[in-house]
Amino acid sequence: MNFIKTIFASAIGTLLAGIILLFFFFIMFVGLITASFDDLMSEKQVKVKEKTALYFDFSQPINERAPKDDIEIPGFTEKRNGLNEMLKTIEKAGEDEKIEGIYMKFGGINAGIATTEAIRNALLDFKKTGKWIIAYSETLSQKGYYLASVADELYLNPEGNIIFMGLSYKPMFMKDLLDKIGINMQVIRGSNNKFKSAVEPFMYNKMSDANKLQSKQLIGSIWNQIVDGISKERDIDPETINKAADELSLFFADRAREENFVDGLIYEDEIRDKLKEKLGLEKFDDKHIVEYADYRKVKLKKSKLTDFKKPKIAVVYAVGEIVTGEGDDEVIGSERISKAIREARTDTTVKAIVLRVNSPGGSALASDVIWREVTLAAAEKPFAVSMGDVAASGGYYISCASDFIFAEPNTITGSIGVFGVVPDMQELMNKKLGVYFDGVKTNEHADIMDVSKPLDEWEYKLIQKSVDQIYASFTRKVADGRDLRVTFVDSIGQGRVWTGEDALNIGLVDSIGGLENAIEWAAAQEGIEEYRIQELPKLKSPIEEFMKMISAEAENKIMEKTLDNYELTQQYKYMQSVLNMKGIQARLPYYISF
Repeated sequence: MNFIKTIFASAIGTLLAGIILLFFFFIMFVGLITASFDDLMSEKQVKVKEKTALYFDFSQPINERAPKDDIEIPGFTEKRNGLNEMLKTIEKAGEDEKIEGIYMKFGGINAGIATTEAIRNALLDFKKTGKWIIAYSETLSQKGYYLASVADELYLNPEGNIIFMGLSYKPMFMKDLLDKIGINMQVIRGSNNKFKSAVEPFMYNKMSDANKLQSKQLIGSIWNQIVDGISKERDIDPETINKAADELSLFFADRAREENFVDGLIYEDEIRDKLKEKLGLEKFDDKHIVEYADYRKVKLKKSKLTDFKKPKIAVVYAVGEIVTGEGDDEVIGSERISKAIREARTDTTVKAIVLRVNSPGGSALASDVIWREVTLAAAEKPFAVSMGDVAASGGYYISCASDFIFAEPNTITGSIGVFGVVPDMQELMNKKLGVYFDGVKTNEHADIMDVSKPLDEWEYKLIQKSVDQIYASFTRKVADGRDLRVTFVDSIGQGRVWTGEDALNIGLVDSIGGLENAIEWAAAQEGIEEYRIQELPKLKSPIEEFMKMISAEAENKIMEKTLDNYELTQQYKYMQSVLNMKGIQARLPYYISF
């Protein structure tokens, strides 16, 4: 009888599970069809009136790219803003006679500092067409203010503020904690890689002199870029800007107005009068405002079939940490990216290749696999690299064999160095938890890197030799790719991090510029004036993303929803990637966010 009950209960459970799963797929299907219909209808319905302002809100995270068929499945996926599409839309608005100007309302921007710089430059180019920009906010973050400072008119709520205080970097050190709980993090980094500070939290209780030196120069270089940009657009001398940061005076709206950081203190409803005046309207209504989400679908010129005959420039996106294997849209898998580069190399309709890199690095082996494909492609076709927020360590490794490298002035790059970490938990297990291990082995070092015991002297030296060999190979490849002496590469390497501006001065990059500059350079090498862009690898579809959310990998997506904060989400992802490290690492020394 119990057997029959068990079988019956199991059958009922399976049936219920099937019904629930079917329900989820039904909801997804309805959402997909609805979203597709809405998108299709919106493309037909979006008609821009004469005397219109384009409205921007930067509250949503900005990824490197958004797929053309970016469909939202309510409750499961959300539309994503892509930097590639955003820059094209701003350029399009500059050419559109119906768009008089841009209206921006936001507090901060959910993007890295180099991404912010790229958008800021696009807005400056928009102003060169003779059109205007108005910005309004109730409160502005420091990065948000840097972006908003391009506006011809910048207004703040009378009770608002600007969080403007300069940059700081204060890592957390945990050596004493690890000692107390009985964990010894056995660190092996390149013998002279004193700037490779990713492992310092395990080694010390404060920053090393080398780390302080590079960190001070790094944030100083980026801060100077921010100050210079604000100074130029707001006509405020750098001394006044730094004084405002020192005194935190912009926390008070009236001080921000007095010192010319904003043009006025008004409420949002009063902005309508400003827009009416700018647009030259007798009466203002919302039909003269078009939102970015709608306007990005508007086509100024109809595509012609002959466009498909134009030669292609392939843009390969390498975004995220570097790992061995397939990876995904947010993780650089050596197999997936290598395949994309190889596809561009062997496609006869692709005349040049641009690798867009936004990565803090990761596995040294995976980086080398991708480097090989870059080398092969660069030998056959013009090959440029465009660096985003970060292209450091492994991110630089996969870039150095290209023909030409573009970086934003505040891109984080360099970090030419290698490290490995092997935890020794013997004291924790034996003395703290009362857990012991015993066993047998066939050979002397069959249990090398077992966390239940420390490395012996021979094992430590073996791993050190391996790390040093990888560093020597890294520096040699940089020297060959950049036409530099190995000794010079070593002198600027050793794990040291540089901004794009500093990297230009020491020969690690060729020019300051964004993705569009890299594409134009690649086209010019082949004498191509008209071309079409092929983006690789193909982004995952909404259905694939949905399946991922209900799979065992759902944790990260859940955390993104739970941590409703861009910075917290990025830090969580970084910590997850550290915990999942395998093998020798060519990785940025720390998580950086401005």
